[in-house]
Amino acid sequence: MLQTEYDFTLPSGYVDSEGNLHREGIMRLATAADEILPLKDPRVQNNPAYLIVILLSRVVTRLGSVETINPKVIEGLFASDLAYLQDLYNRLNGNGMRVLPVKCPHCGGDFEVELDMSGES
Repeated sequence: MLQTEYDFTLPSGYVDSEGNLHREGIMRLATAADEILPLKDPRVQNNPAYLIVILLSRVVTRLGSVETINPKVIEGLFASDLAYLQDLYNRLNGNGMRVLPVKCPHCGGDFEVELDMSGES
């Protein structure tokens, strides 16, 4: 069975308006609509960098006890948490593989190794 939701823990955490810290969350796999529909959003058309905010607000389904995950919540993340979620999004919605260049310690030859990152939680 295909896993479609992944647990995560933010490095710093989201601080809500009452000062509560939220670090544990769930991200689901993105659909085609998640990637296409935000391109019509005027905020993305005016500032293409805003795309990741809209994407994450669609695929992060839980963040601590925050009731609704929307662009305002994503905007309120610390930069390190935004970078973490963006990397997680890319790993989960790519092919789940990360390729690392390595050098053989014996012969000195260069090659690539694929690491399966899709089961990470």
